[in-house]
Amino acid sequence: MSFRHTLISAVVAIAALALPAAAAANPALVFSHVTTVQHGTETVTTGGLFAARGEHVTPLTANPADAEPAFSPDGDTVAFVRDGDLFTIRPDGTGEQALTSGPEVDSRPIFSLDGRTIVFQRSAGPGAPRDLYTVGAHGGSAHAIVVSPQDEHEATLSRNGKAVAFTRSEALPGGGTRDAIFSARLNGSGLARLSRGSEDSFAPHYFAGGIVFDRGESSEGASGYSDIYAMAANGAKPRKLVGGASSVYLKDVSADGRTMLFGRYQSLCEKVIAGGKPHKISSLPTGIEVQAQYSPDGRAVAVRTETYDTSVDVPQRFYTLNVRGGFELAHIASAEGGEALSGDVGDVFAWQPGSRAGY
Repeated sequence: MSFRHTLISAVVAIAALALPAAAAANPALVFSHVTTVQHGTETVTTGGLFAARGEHVTPLTANPADAEPAFSPDGDTVAFVRDGDLFTIRPDGTGEQALTSGPEVDSRPIFSLDGRTIVFQRSAGPGAPRDLYTVGAHGGSAHAIVVSPQDEHEATLSRNGKAVAFTRSEALPGGGTRDAIFSARLNGSGLARLSRGSEDSFAPHYFAGGIVFDRGESSEGASGYSDIYAMAANGAKPRKLVGGASSVYLKDVSADGRTMLFGRYQSLCEKVIAGGKPHKISSLPTGIEVQAQYSPDGRAVAVRTETYDTSVDVPQRFYTLNVRGGFELAHIASAEGGEALSGDVGDVFAWQPGSRAGY
């Protein structure tokens, strides 16, 4: 969902370069940020990728088309998207390298566990069905994992790095689509449907005991709803984890695979997947959409909120929270209404893995 609002705070303490990964006192949080300024009849758009450590923010790139960052497992490389192609860069802003090119639209890169391969989505053009591919972390030819007339997206890697689970939007005979969860090996073999039933299953995330996912109606707007389920990695024994009167939407699973992060009406919560009650981390404004991601050690959460209800004047915000205390650790950016200046933080962001972040 595109959302433009006037920037009131973007703490960009521009140093010569971001700290090298190994010397970082805290894990970097990489995100994209675009700012548009109107000078009379001239519109000037600036932005790129930025790295935040607390409230200290440094620029990594200077192209406003840069988005969807993802870290390598060792924390030494950031993959990202620019104008439908994949690139990599070091977390100090040096060493930019193009990985893919051509008329296709490539998006949502994620690194394999050994850091040698990048899994990504590829489509023939904007709005076309997406397929899943891999490319080497230093470039080379792209190889198909799953190619079909359906729309494959929301890929997530298994905890042993050998398989990928994803959402496939399947066309129904009478019109419309139904989302189902599939898996395949990275070489394209072993394609299997994991979810069953007449409801949509989407947003898969691997955890220590299998896969957690949303089940309900994946449509945007008032018709959408969801409960959170878990199942074995082969699709067996699905069971409901969180449900109730209000919808719950899965956001992330901690690095140790034990807890999950989810949004519930006016709140951000976490829960031990194996059992126990949900723990409320923070309250959220009414009428907002939230993206959230655990830090590598699971002690903090990066949160991006924006309104989907045009009748509610809530500024877009990007910030970090302490998980246990629920208090704000750092305010990174926010935006609210106006005409001369607008800003937007991308809805995909990435924490630097702890093995190289020195936290």
